[in-house]
Amino acid sequence: LRKNGIEVLIDSVSLQYMSGSQIDFVDDLIGQAFQINNPNAVAGCGCGTSFTI
Repeated sequence: LRKNGIEVLIDSVSLQYMSGSQIDFVDDLIGQAFQINNPNAVAGCGCGTSFTI
């Protein structure tokens, strides 16, 4: 996927789980990070690094 000059690579197995997700770059007081909003996720961890489908 390429948008606004940025390319994101996702393997074919993971693609089905990431369908419809939005990726954003967040810069706040805690630090900088990519944030993924996955509408397929039904649960996630407190730190936001993993999710359950």
